Amino acid sequence: MPAIIQFPTVVEEALKAYGDLFPNQPERQHLGEYLTGLMVASRKSVRGINSEFADTTDQSCLNRWLGEVDWDAQALNERRLKELQKDPSTRYSPSRGVIAIDNVLVDHEGKTIEDVGWFWDHADQRHLIAHDYIIANYVCPWGKHYPLEFRRFQKKEQVGKEKFKDHNQLVRELVDWVCQKKIPGDFAFDSYFTNARNLNHIQAKGRAYVGDLKFNRKVTFQGQELKAWEVAQQVPTEDRKGIEIGGKSQYYFTHTARIPEVGHPVRLVILWKKPEDQEPAKILVTNRTYWEITRILIVYRHRWTGTETFHRDGKQHLGMGDCQVRKGQGQTRHMYLVFLAYSLLMSQLKQGHAQEWAFVKLTTIGEACRAVMRETLAKTLSWAIDRAIKHQWSTPRICHALGLAA
Repeated sequence: MPAIIQFPTVVEEALKAYGDLFPNQPERQHLGEYLTGLMVASRKSVRGINSEFADTTDQSCLNRWLGEVDWDAQALNERRLKELQKDPSTRYSPSRGVIAIDNVLVDHEGKTIEDVGWFWDHADQRHLIAHDYIIANYVCPWGKHYPLEFRRFQKKEQVGKEKFKDHNQLVRELVDWVCQKKIPGDFAFDSYFTNARNLNHIQAKGRAYVGDLKFNRKVTFQGQELKAWEVAQQVPTEDRKGIEIGGKSQYYFTHTARIPEVGHPVRLVILWKKPEDQEPAKILVTNRTYWEITRILIVYRHRWTGTETFHRDGKQHLGMGDCQVRKGQGQTRHMYLVFLAYSLLMSQLKQGHAQEWAFVKLTTIGEACRAVMRETLAKTLSWAIDRAIKHQWSTPRICHALGLAA
């Protein structure tokens, strides 16, 4: 697209809310450039973002701002979460919020980037060079969701045996962070994190959880120690009850049980697509043995909403994996800036009326990015028309100013 002349409205508003965290105007300018670039640039690397603007400094300035200049990314993240509490649609809910935790592989082209390694991608069935992030996301009862905090996994050979933390240790760190910040909500996660140490840790914090249980996990059921799938096979068809949530029908059986090494009773929820199915579709477990089945299923469904949606949009629309700076600090700041860009756009979605700058009601992050792009293009065209009519600039001069000259 033609070079950007002016920041989009959503970024201008962000600079008012976050600009005081940066000591001078050049740094605030870089913040605006980076956020705008994450939303609209065709290439969301430092070079790609810098090249989108008509009047900018050398890309090395933006690169140094991201990786070397002294500014507090944690303070930026804390301000972001504070700003989200001003809007009822993104505010924490004391009784119905869900904190979904999952890991995501963010692949990179560069092998020299700090903390990258070879990982197996189950979705694509291949090994790739990537960062492995464990992210805690917040899902509001009204449908909006956003990331809270993250930890970047480092392999043992990268940090040494003494400093090494496995995925589950990082999950417990995020649980502690959430509780320290007094962020209300129930935890939800997949089977990879449904293990005794994590479940006991969350229980000790006085928090609720709903996790996906592996079929081969042993449980104590009616005095017998069985694998979870063996429990499912013992449930008669007539004991499987039907339920419909979100237009999807399924059948369930629930019972209180024990899991070896888990220090508290759990409620087992076995789900089938059809009542006569031999194999269950999913088995869930929660420490809230008194919850109704509907609440258990809703909390678990938010795991997908809060994790997979952000992972997809972050990669496809906001350049989560496009940053190629080598230093870990730059990669960390990039991730927090992606968090901020995502939150700024999420706040614009599903409003009661169309935003003046967007012209249409926005329902997805992709739509919001396209609306931001249209607005920046409109501002560039208005600038070019103004220079041609009011200032009598020639076409070559306008093209040169926009960086479009051959």
